[in-house]
Amino acid sequence: MNTVDAKRILETALICAQQPMPARDMRVLLGETLTTSDIDALLSELKVDWSERGLELVLVATGWRFQSRPDMQPYLERLHPEKPPRYTRATLETLAIIAYRQPVTRGDIETIRGVTVNSLTLKQLEDRGWIEAIGHRDTVGRPALFATTRHFLDDLGLNSLDQLPLLASPTQSTDALESLLAQELPQLDMKTMPPPNSPGADTGTAELNWFFDPNTGLSPLVPAPEQDTP
Repeated sequence: MNTVDAKRILETALICAQQPMPARDMRVLLGETLTTSDIDALLSELKVDWSERGLELVLVATGWRFQSRPDMQPYLERLHPEKPPRYTRATLETLAIIAYRQPVTRGDIETIRGVTVNSLTLKQLEDRGWIEAIGHRDTVGRPALFATTRHFLDDLGLNSLDQLPLLASPTQSTDALESLLAQELPQLDMKTMPPPNSPGADTGTAELNWFFDPNTGLSPLVPAPEQDTP
């Protein structure tokens, strides 16, 4: 197969693909005649070919995909004028802690936030495919350790956790994550998240007091957990 045909086939497959395409699928698509270096060269050429168009070829956590450029978003939103979904502060705080401090247990999240985490919040983040239990801490009760998934990175248009927004201030983690979610997922339906003050909703809004260490990332200035009033 010559490179012109290979490039045309790869371009077509990427445009038609409903999910990011990993390198192994590209090798199956193009056969054994092309090496990994050959495929990388084709991808580089495609990125250049599309550099002045409304779509761009990007690498995310699970593979390569075409997506609209950010400056096209205002026009695309005319077809779907719904406002971006609102996330409960408790959900964003929980997700931000997991994203920046993973792996963490439910107890870790509660210690940092200073309030109890509703089980439904974690379950719905798991159902979204954004977090998963990757193991258990070797301590009393063996609590589950939560981390973000590659699907979470795909949805945010990221290739790795290193591309999460750098924080000028440690308290900006939740706001930075909310901004990124609103930018990458303007049509995401989060109605399954419990609304504030609804039964089962995690409505805690304890202030996040973290400091940022460039070597270790975010670390909490641990508040005292809230106690139930007798």
